[in-house]
Amino acid sequence: MFAAMIFDMLIRGGTCVTPSGSAIATIGIRDGKIAAIGEFKAAAASVVVEARGLHVLPGVIDSQVHFREPGLTHKEDLETGTRGAILGGVTAICEMPNTKPLTLTEADLADKLARAQGRAWCDYAFFIGGSAANVEQLGRLEVLPGCAGVKVFMGSSTGDLLVPDDETLGRILQNGHRRVAIHAEDEPRLTARKAGVKAGTHVREHCNVRDVETGRLAVERLMRLAVQHHRRVHVLHVTSAEEMELLAQRRDLATVEVTPQHLTFTAPEAYEALGTYAQMNPPIRELRHREALWHAVNSGLVDVLGSDHAPHTKEEKAKPYPESPSGMTGVQTLVPVMLDHVAAGRLTLQRFVDLACEGPARALGLMSKGRIARGYDADFTLVDLKVKRTIESNAIASRSGWTPYDGKRVVGWPVATIIRGREVMRDGAVIGSPIGQALRF
Repeated sequence: MFAAMIFDMLIRGGTCVTPSGSAIATIGIRDGKIAAIGEFKAAAASVVVEARGLHVLPGVIDSQVHFREPGLTHKEDLETGTRGAILGGVTAICEMPNTKPLTLTEADLADKLARAQGRAWCDYAFFIGGSAANVEQLGRLEVLPGCAGVKVFMGSSTGDLLVPDDETLGRILQNGHRRVAIHAEDEPRLTARKAGVKAGTHVREHCNVRDVETGRLAVERLMRLAVQHHRRVHVLHVTSAEEMELLAQRRDLATVEVTPQHLTFTAPEAYEALGTYAQMNPPIRELRHREALWHAVNSGLVDVLGSDHAPHTKEEKAKPYPESPSGMTGVQTLVPVMLDHVAAGRLTLQRFVDLACEGPARALGLMSKGRIARGYDADFTLVDLKVKRTIESNAIASRSGWTPYDGKRVVGWPVATIIRGREVMRDGAVIGSPIGQALRF
């Protein structure tokens, strides 16, 4: 039945990772959508992508990035951040609200959407920050076009967005219906512990300053309020065994995110090797916590893999702790780092797709994204699972120009990025001009 079919693009002969499993197939694309999947050989297209020897994944979605625009564009901007995304095989991103000004109003969101138009290389959406200042408007704001949802910082991190008290957090959870993304660290405990940090303290103490109890207390408070107000939450960058135990008890309300860096690095080794370049919030923790995160990944407790791409300049990161800012790059390295974990047998390729493609789409309610299926957007991440490459800072597109994985040898690499039926990256080269569009929910 496919012999006479004409397509805009054919992706031919790759091993396609679909909801039914992995199989060699050809994908036919028309009008930016997946029109057919099968073994048809006589179909024609104006563009043919030969994928023999490659795996064709659904387009990877990075649902937690900080691209720093507006106000902090010396660190990153929407053009450089999304360029890094497609170079890393990422086809869509959701960007966080702790910019300057904060993303709190309809006008703030409209400004970001306007800035992205014609400059974003991949598809995009922006979170609205939840705060006491806009709590009554959140139900309206969260459903605006291009809004990824509401993001709440329970603990202070980069920027001034903070909801430290249960009363305000409860009011936020009462206003709206979409799943709320949460940075869960207990601010009263953080404030008390940071007060005792002296100049000259080694950065290895970062995971003790922002200790396990800081995360556990916040998750405990959050889940009590989520139950009280019957509101779904998405807990970002979970780092500890204790938090995972709490979240496993509330799968009816909570989805869970982990990051590649928390699955890869451990304390104190990362701080000894990288210094302040290993500093992020919540912090890199000890081996037992990394093992707990992997157990959560492979037992199905984790829903989403996000990079928490949060760049700072080398000059900023070179400041002595605790003056040094927290955050590291990650959007461009998410795919190769996780493919290396696949190669090492720590998770299957199908599970990676569930975490990086289908999981974000489910958790955030994305339309037509996250899987290879007829009628879905023709977004694909083509990867070579066998190639060996070295991650290097000089290849990072981020304006900050560094990666904590510099010099890391990995097995598996993204070789092409396709967004809505248009190839935007091939073999490390960006193709054409930015075509990113706002995501739909």
